[in-house]
Amino acid sequence: MTSFGFQLYSLHAVDDQLPAVIERVGETGFEGVEFAGLGDADVESVNAALDRSGLGVAGAHVGIEEIEADAEGVAETYRTLGCGTVAAPWLDPEHFASEPAVEETAERLSNAAESLANHGLDLHYHNHDQEFTELDGRPALEHLFEATDDIGLELDLGWAGAAGYEPLSFLETHAERSDLVHLKDYDADAGETVRVGEGDLDIEATVELVRDLEFEWLVYEAEERPDSYETLEHAADIVDAHW
Repeated sequence: MTSFGFQLYSLHAVDDQLPAVIERVGETGFEGVEFAGLGDADVESVNAALDRSGLGVAGAHVGIEEIEADAEGVAETYRTLGCGTVAAPWLDPEHFASEPAVEETAERLSNAAESLANHGLDLHYHNHDQEFTELDGRPALEHLFEATDDIGLELDLGWAGAAGYEPLSFLETHAERSDLVHLKDYDADAGETVRVGEGDLDIEATVELVRDLEFEWLVYEAEERPDSYETLEHAADIVDAHW
């Protein structure tokens, strides 16, 4: 059964500390959160906020450099929070600019995945649009899949659409690689992501697909106005209208 989560990066610039942000999310219809770092908060206070809010944990975004530097520490932090999946949220475009570059990227991600697996965590990769650079007639992301079998996909629907692909078709094709899906909208003509509900993504079809394919989490993410709780209020309206 799929749950609906909220990526906390969407509010990374609000003045409140992370436990207070988590409690605000708990007042909405969301069932869990996805972390993007803990900021100045300690694990104990974050765990307490999760308990008070009744929220689960969808996953955590952790930079590849942090994983490489201290996979054991990353695992200890996020397993303590009840998190079983970490997603690398970004790699620069040069990592997908050619087939040799993709092969090097695959090896790097596989090494990180092995390090995390030794401590009980899975690794996914979260895309933007650079992973859809065409190499030999196919997106670089598909070459990455062929080069490694131990990396999951957290498909960002908005960025896939902004890159010129039909996101739900791409998601369905590669569903076996994924436990987590990012709900983000896009303007196909502009090639940009936009606020959920204001672009070309069919939200009802998205909800139906993620439920039919039994993904573990659909995760709402916003990149605009991260300093305002209006972002959360809009996200809560999407939950109420479509979930």
